[in-house]
Amino acid sequence: MNNYEKLAEKAKECGFNHFAPLDVSTLEFMQSIRDMCNADQCENYNKSWSCPPACASLSEMRSRVERYSGGILVQTVGDLEDSYDWEGIMEAGAAQKEKFAKLWAALSNEYDDVLAMGTGMCKLCEACSYPDAPCRFPDRMEVSMEACGLFVSKVCTDNGLSYNYGPNKIAFTSCFLMR
Repeated sequence: MNNYEKLAEKAKECGFNHFAPLDVSTLEFMQSIRDMCNADQCENYNKSWSCPPACASLSEMRSRVERYSGGILVQTVGDLEDSYDWEGIMEAGAAQKEKFAKLWAALSNEYDDVLAMGTGMCKLCEACSYPDAPCRFPDRMEVSMEACGLFVSKVCTDNGLSYNYGPNKIAFTSCFLMR
């Protein structure tokens, strides 16, 4: 069994709907994506250690990623009653975070160095200590792919993973890089 097959088996065990091998050379850290954070489109800008401006800069992310040889993209796809089904969106997002944490723990037991990029703001703590005190769990903080400057749909298509599953569906995507 090759490395990706092992990763895929773990992703399946954690309940992800879809997964694909991640070629780190496809990761493009884009200022235009980070600018959406700066425009506070998700209302988390400057509110968490996992969001800009507190999270790693684009150049820091580029430098970090250079150390990794490959990884896996993982997705949770949720069914929605309609495009305004906020409850369905939140349920799928929460399911993605739960599966993400489970897979991160499993991979951390097998690999010396795992770089994880998730979805949305980190929810590890009930209230983030930002900016008054350091992050309580910097090694477990979930930084989103978007906060890292990644255009998620492009990362998916560049790696052979669908992003749009049709009407009344929502996909949440995360990734893990290993050496």
